[in-house]
Amino acid sequence: MNGVHDMGGMHGMGPMEIEKDEPVFHSRWEARMYALQRAAGFHGRWNSDMSRFSRERMPPADYLAATYYERWLFGLQTLLVEQNLVTAQELATGRAATKADESAVLRASDVAALMRGRSSARLAAEVPPRFKPGDSVIARTINPAGHTRLPRYVRGRRGTVHIDHGVFTFPDTNAMSRDPKPQHCYSVRFGARELWGPQVAARDSVYLDLFEDYLDAA
Repeated sequence: MNGVHDMGGMHGMGPMEIEKDEPVFHSRWEARMYALQRAAGFHGRWNSDMSRFSRERMPPADYLAATYYERWLFGLQTLLVEQNLVTAQELATGRAATKADESAVLRASDVAALMRGRSSARLAAEVPPRFKPGDSVIARTINPAGHTRLPRYVRGRRGTVHIDHGVFTFPDTNAMSRDPKPQHCYSVRFGARELWGPQVAARDSVYLDLFEDYLDAA
């Protein structure tokens, strides 16, 4: 969807601040938030694309003011209510209205297997590719209301297929209807001048991993 989370190519967002020796978590609540997200995903009620889409729906002003894991918290709360695992009232009060289902509890012995799970693994499906390395393509100009991984700054721009990564689940449909719609994902090279204009260096390029449904032959 078009939203404030799609910040690629935007001006006025300030410099990139690189924190030397940055810790994995800056405070214990961030680690707890990460654990809650993974533990709640144990139920299998959503996939990683649905999870991303839940965070993208955060109100723009709140999104910009929030830290990374505060956005995760918003997304998790959204999913828990939408999937009828908790109610909005239970979240507000911190009190459960019904007794928990003991059969749906993540046990310590299951954590290691859960953490090893891969949500974006290459698929074995035999889907013929539409493009090959060296093909000229143009990113489609679309404005979806749902989830998409096609950034705004590249829409309508011409590029060249660099690598065919193989077949993967299409995130747009996976987030909205759980339809995997397997298709090829390509590394596409875009010249910096194609994206930003003649004021940038001619030798610079940007490589984006883009799904087949995002591309047309140029």
